Amino acid sequence: MTPQPVDNDLWDGLTALEEPPGEDDAAPDVWEDPIPLTGRRERPPFPAHVLPAWLGEFVTAVAQETQTPVDLAGSIALAVLATAAGGRSVVHVRGNWREPTNLYTVVALPPANRKSAVFALLTNPLYEAEKQLKTAMKPVIVEAELTARLAKEAADKAAAKAASADGDKRDDMVATAVGLAQTADTLTVPAEPVLLADDSTPETVTSLMAEQGGRLSVMSAEGGIFDIIAGRYSGSPNMEVFLKGHAGDRLRVNRQTRREYIDAPALTIGLAVQPDVLRDIGKVKGFEGRGLLARFLYSLPVSTVGEREIITEPVPEQTAATYTARVIDLALSLAEWTDPAVIQLSPEADAALIAYQKRIEPQLKARGGKLGHISNWAGKLAGATARMAALLHLAEHGGNGYAHPVTEDTMRAAIELGDYYTAHALAVFDVMGADPVLSRARSVLEALRDNGWEDVSRRDVFTVLSRSEVPTVADLEPALALLEEHGYLRSYQPERTGKRGRPPAPRLTAHPSLRHGGR
Repeated sequence: MTPQPVDNDLWDGLTALEEPPGEDDAAPDVWEDPIPLTGRRERPPFPAHVLPAWLGEFVTAVAQETQTPVDLAGSIALAVLATAAGGRSVVHVRGNWREPTNLYTVVALPPANRKSAVFALLTNPLYEAEKQLKTAMKPVIVEAELTARLAKEAADKAAAKAASADGDKRDDMVATAVGLAQTADTLTVPAEPVLLADDSTPETVTSLMAEQGGRLSVMSAEGGIFDIIAGRYSGSPNMEVFLKGHAGDRLRVNRQTRREYIDAPALTIGLAVQPDVLRDIGKVKGFEGRGLLARFLYSLPVSTVGEREIITEPVPEQTAATYTARVIDLALSLAEWTDPAVIQLSPEADAALIAYQKRIEPQLKARGGKLGHISNWAGKLAGATARMAALLHLAEHGGNGYAHPVTEDTMRAAIELGDYYTAHALAVFDVMGADPVLSRARSVLEALRDNGWEDVSRRDVFTVLSRSEVPTVADLEPALALLEEHGYLRSYQPERTGKRGRPPAPRLTAHPSLRHGGR
């Protein structure tokens, strides 16, 4: 890209704001090693202690047996709860604010971390619950199929008779045939219950959700669903069902062969992927702009590979049996709800959530806010926390959780989970390159290395950078400040060469390693 001319008045204005030079303004010669920009953020371990006892014990035991980070089993466990309760319950926060209880979770771990084994242990009860739902529904489906077939045959026979009837009887027989046809048309055969789907196409997910009364879960130990959403196999992205399925917004699809209406979709997604998948999806056009990436709760735990014990204790039988029974009970107890069960917050729980919202809000500022560069994600954090509080509440009380309000302790447990996912989201969005200041700082480093500058003006740095990445001088300053904080640059004020006029523009001294190809 051709460098654009720099506004001299702007540079003069920046220069005029500088303090007069002093004796200590000269750039010192001694440099310490710079702090790498790629330094990892602190990522706390999953707080399994905030889960109800039966769930926390199982999650911890699975992590111990499989020698995997507890984060993996913990995040999958939340998705399991959301599968059991999503679409059949909502949490009433305050006023007109209600949140569905479905979640999108994704854990990123390198290969050989036994993701599939953990998935199987956590999701097996859901498949058992699905099997029991199918067994219970089978007689109803058979009866409905028979009734519908008989009604259709009766309508067809009546139509045939009306077609060949004499004039006097024809009108009455036509009316009878029409009535029977209308009756047959109103008869529907219930779909076989499905709780879980694999990496399905958007069209399949939409159809399954429509059949299942708006509820469905996609659980997978792979990241293929992102490829499907991005349209790598169909040729065009299709994320509508995944956007509305998280928010609960009305979804209507008109096709040539079928019309599907879902008034309150509730889609749950639970994934375990390799870290490279997160890096790749951050580059997919439309994922961030449409808000898909903002809907996931991210976990980026430290791999245990290389430090695992060889002989481990299996999950205790009673712990596994309790987990299985509680998950199945929650799924079955809410399965018949058409109008969702409404979970209420106690006044104390609401006060805790309000305090949490007040703590988060200043961090969303675009300039200076800790979460400013991921405000799309962080703006949904309070809602996600309310959802997790409702799920923890249902895990504690089962399907009749609607009869009890969410307590302050449960809300604080959900807030601790919110803080955990916030710390990991910051790390994940770093991997995705979501922080423009960090990205620009890296571009400045590349420019310094390429040009071998020892001493350079801000103006020269700005000139060689792409205007698409650094549109204005103001956009460059935070990147330079970050590099100075990390020890890559030093800013100093040159001495005046004369007594009149404005002081010279401040300059930058680069770390010696940048002049010798260092990193």
